[in-house]
Amino acid sequence: MRNLRPADLAREHGLSTQAVRNYEESGFLPAADRTPSGYRIYTEAHAAALRAYLALIAAFGHATAGAIMLALHGDDIDKALTIIDRGHARLLRDRETLTAVRRAVGHLTTGPGAEHTLPTGTRTIGELAHRLQVTPATLRAWEDAGILTPERDPATGYRRYGPTDLRDAELAHLLRRGGYLLGHIADVVRQIRSAGSTEALAAALDRWQHKLTNQGVDMLDAAAELSRYRALAHR
Repeated sequence: MRNLRPADLAREHGLSTQAVRNYEESGFLPAADRTPSGYRIYTEAHAAALRAYLALIAAFGHATAGAIMLALHGDDIDKALTIIDRGHARLLRDRETLTAVRRAVGHLTTGPGAEHTLPTGTRTIGELAHRLQVTPATLRAWEDAGILTPERDPATGYRRYGPTDLRDAELAHLLRRGGYLLGHIADVVRQIRSAGSTEALAAALDRWQHKLTNQGVDMLDAAAELSRYRALAHR
């Protein structure tokens, strides 16, 4: 493989040479050989590693991308794949939740029968937190913001989340992941509860659908770059 300079790698992505060196020192790129005078010697494998790392950032974020590259360079392919699988599972859950919210909103705006789309039964704060993989403190914050309105058990005073609360919690979880503020989510939930206009919700869900699609494409691109890097690194 031909030798490359840090500037060659940096120029391709509009980075500084220091950024490339930092990525190597952090373990996101394989360690470079050195010339007798101490200059780094990069190869096509390093260039491929940088493309893979940057593609992973777009798909999964900085922390996860770094963890994947560290696992690969630690010769732990199963750990790297597990991290990637978790990202795909999270994306799938978001897609499923989005579908459920669209269905719930559709039934809410078409009259009777809405209750058939809602989750059944009630949950404690711990059970709901576990279901959404958030903390009970997060659910209490959503309650303070007016997103959730759980009833209290008359005997114990504990919160009991009914079917409507479960739907609203799923919606809040989805929109928070999409970057929406609690105040905006509370407005959307109030619109759904009143079964009035859902234009704001529809727009929010359309934007989130666009984000999910883009993330899925980014994951495909990242997988391709990662595969190319592994092929070069194992030559």
